Amino acid sequence: MEIDNIFGPIDIAISGMRAQDKHIEILTSNVVNARSTDGGDGEPYRRLAALFKTDGEGISGVHIEEILPDMSAFPMKLDPSHPQANKQGYVAMPNVNLPIEMMNLNLATRAYQANAAILKRYQKMIETSLELLR
Repeated sequence: MEIDNIFGPIDIAISGMRAQDKHIEILTSNVVNARSTDGGDGEPYRRLAALFKTDGEGISGVHIEEILPDMSAFPMKLDPSHPQANKQGYVAMPNVNLPIEMMNLNLATRAYQANAAILKRYQKMIETSLELLR
């Protein structure tokens, strides 16, 4: 068995942590803006989604290639007293499904923790190897 890159597992885990950190930021933005009826452009906040991509062939890391807006329709809520209500009394709400965003946030947090655990285990393995060489 040939080892091409002794730091491969570290690089992969770090790239996973960076990607999940950015993913957590995106999901947090979705959660925070779940009730924002004006995203600054006259429309409600539009949910964002991360597009992950591997860094290369074979064993490699991962990164977020693109952050895409969710182009699904905005749900309408009846609230005639809202300042942004249309003539029928409906307000366009963000296309954020809060329970799904919270579940995705939990998954991204767990993925981040898994990558951190890999780094800890790898560090322990290196420390044990160095101890054996003494």
